[in-house]
This record gives sequence, structure tokens and C-alpha cells, in this order.
Amino acid sequence: MVILDTETKLMTEQNMQLLQGKRGIVFGALDENSIAWKVAEKCVAHGSTITLTNAPVALRMGKIQELGEKLDAEVIPADATNLEDLENLFTRSMEVLGGKIDFVLHAVGMSVNVRKKKAYTDLNYDWMLKSMDISAISFHKVMQTAVKTEALSDWGSILALTYIAAQRVFPDYSEMAEAKALLESFARSFGYHLGEQKKVRVNTISQSPTRTTAGSGIKGFDDFFGYAEKMSPLGNADADSCADFCVVLFSDLSRMVTMQNIYHDGGFSSMGINPRALTQS
Repeated sequence: MVILDTETKLMTEQNMQLLQGKRGIVFGALDENSIAWKVAEKCVAHGSTITLTNAPVALRMGKIQELGEKLDAEVIPADATNLEDLENLFTRSMEVLGGKIDFVLHAVGMSVNVRKKKAYTDLNYDWMLKSMDISAISFHKVMQTAVKTEALSDWGSILALTYIAAQRVFPDYSEMAEAKALLESFARSFGYHLGEQKKVRVNTISQSPTRTTAGSGIKGFDDFFGYAEKMSPLGNADADSCADFCVVLFSDLSRMVTMQNIYHDGGFSSMGINPRALTQS
């Protein structure tokens, strides 16, 4: 067996160029801890050109402009819940990148109730509607706007990030569980229409708990991060490996995979119990 040193491995990855010549839009990069940030870096390393986008408030809070300069990617402010912003995003991205869009990453999510520490049994319903709009309905808006602006290339790929709480109970994940379930449903339903119309595939990636700026703010995050690490035969999948997986799903290597919720979690989703999880550290 040949073992590659780090430098050789990096050179090999750079030479793979799985996304050579492709154009993409990456939603949700905030700082270097964001999965979307890692995805943007990997996509460019694999030969693509991209635009970056986030809500105006996130642009002021985060470091996305630094990422744009690093990757030579234009940053286009857009509220993912605002149809006018989305139309401008797709139109401007086609102008900047010189053609139609081959891939889109939706890494957008926020719960007002979670931020305000409201108990699940005492939610503010106006806040819930806002959470659903940002975290799930925005995904439908993104795809609908892409269709209306005729922005998508044939055989393109659209991804959204989700979490296993869409199927199983994680009490502190609160209303975000319902938001992710709706997000996954949109991927299936819109995936049918985009497949029929444009051969565009739509999938969701159910990622391990990941130490991002947003994820770490969830109550009890360290506890279920550690629990998932013990339960998963391979351990938790980190942001870098998630970015690698996104590249594969954006590439032509996955051209017949659509309408799927794919677990990228080190095996957690298939486990009943792991003896390691019964051992207190």
C-alpha cells in the first residue's frame, strides 16, 4: 500500500479538478468555521468559479469579504427569503461567472426561538414562521427563482445541509427539527420537477453535529457532539470532509443521484447502540 505524504496528497487533490469549468453559488459562509466556507474553498480548489452570498446582516458580522478576496469570488448580498434579492443574485451571478449555474449550496438556517431560548412547549409562533421561512422555505424560493431566471445548467446539482433531528427527537434542537424535515421534503418534491425539466438533481446532506459558529450556539451542543462521536464507528464527520462530499455531489460523478437525503455522519444514523457510548469518560 502506498502512503502519500501531506504535500503529495494536496497536489493530488488539486490535480483532480472535479469541478473544472463549473460555475456555482454558495450560500451561508460566515467565517472559517462555517461548512459553507470550507465548501467554497474546496469548490474553487477543484476548478470551479463561484459567487458567495449571505444576508446583509451576516455580511456585516462575518468574514465573507475576506473569503471572497481569497477565492477571487464576488460577494453578492441576498436575503434568502427575499425574492427580489434572489433574482438579483442569480442574474448577477450569471453575469459575473459568464454563464448558467452548475451548482448551488444552500447552507442557511436560523431559529429565533432557539436564539431567544424559548422552550419547545412554549414557542412564539410568529418567530416559528420566521424560522421556517429562513431555514426551509428559503430553499424552495432559491430553486423557484433559479427556474424563473433560467439560471440553471442542464445536469446541474443543488444541495442543502440538514440534520438527523428531522427524523429523530433531539429535544434541544427545538423547532429546527421541523424546519429540516420541511427542507428535506422540498428537496424531494422540487427534485422531481427539476429532474424532469433540466436533469438537475437536488439532494440534502444530513451532517454530523459540527462545531460551527451557529451550531455551537445550540443548548447542549457539546453533550450531543460527544455522544455522536462515541456512537459513530468512524466518529463525527468534520466540516472539511463534508466539503469534500459536497464537491463529489456537485461533480459529474454523482449525476444520477437525486431526491435523496444522504447521511454524512460517520455511521451514526445506522447505529442502535455502541458500547463506547455506555462508557463514561
